[in-house]
Amino acid sequence: MYDVIVVGGGPAGLSAALVFGRQHRRTLVVDGGSPRNAPADEMHMMLSRDGFDPAALLEIGRSELAAYPSVEVRQGTVVAAGGAIDDFEITLADGAKERARRVVLATGQVDEPYDIPGLAERFGSCVFHCPYCHGWEVSGKSLAVISAEPAEAMLAGYLADRFSTDVVLCTHGVEELPEEVAGHLAARGVKVDTTPVARVTGELDEVTVEFSDGRALTRQALFHKAPTRQHALLAAELGCEILDDGTVRVDEIGQTTVPGVAAAGDTAKLPGMPVATTLVVLGAADGVRAAVWMDGGLFRADLERAAQEAERQG
Repeated sequence: MYDVIVVGGGPAGLSAALVFGRQHRRTLVVDGGSPRNAPADEMHMMLSRDGFDPAALLEIGRSELAAYPSVEVRQGTVVAAGGAIDDFEITLADGAKERARRVVLATGQVDEPYDIPGLAERFGSCVFHCPYCHGWEVSGKSLAVISAEPAEAMLAGYLADRFSTDVVLCTHGVEELPEEVAGHLAARGVKVDTTPVARVTGELDEVTVEFSDGRALTRQALFHKAPTRQHALLAAELGCEILDDGTVRVDEIGQTTVPGVAAAGDTAKLPGMPVATTLVVLGAADGVRAAVWMDGGLFRADLERAAQEAERQG
């Protein structure tokens, strides 16, 4: 039996495994090899690694884990999980079953861009989702935001406030925005086009939004905060509480509502947080935080078990 099974080999999962490895915890990391930021060539706001290739970061992380013999990294997909504290079991797609005293879920979320031809294919290259991750690089460029959700329409206002004086919001058929949102956008000079988008073509610095009425709008970059879903349903299988937005509920130390199960990265969030953060550096921090407290919990459990055993033996 492993001390810990970490499901997910992104920044959160690898960081958690690094903590466990350094504490001589027998740890299995299972990684399906499909990180959320795979389309991106750069990551940002991680000190000493600003602009670094996220795929290269994961490669370095895996190589660093090789220094710790108690950590095993296995390529695979976990298709089922069950059990309880001190005796969890996971099942992999190849039929293998593994057991552990504790589980860390770091499976992340999946972006699901609108069903507009050409949009998903350009995600990460000329269609971006996060102004913190990509806003600096498009400073001063002509921009458009594709969003049918009034709450996400304010992304256009933020871009106009921080990065560009030429921003168009494409509502993809939504005819009216809430009065307050429309007022904020107008105050920042954001133009609004309510015509449905037929397709997206082109590339960075010359990407075109083609509308259903035959018109076209050429921009230097697009933003689209796509709807998301959980990459895996393991948290629900284990009985963890799922918040209304689909993320896993955790407390301040990364513990879910199921004893012995932690969650880290954008798969989870505190109930008071508006959204799960997608930054690499915060995912890594979540993984470290969850692992440190989980290791302490294992230590205390072993002390208690030893004390009970000593009492029994008289």
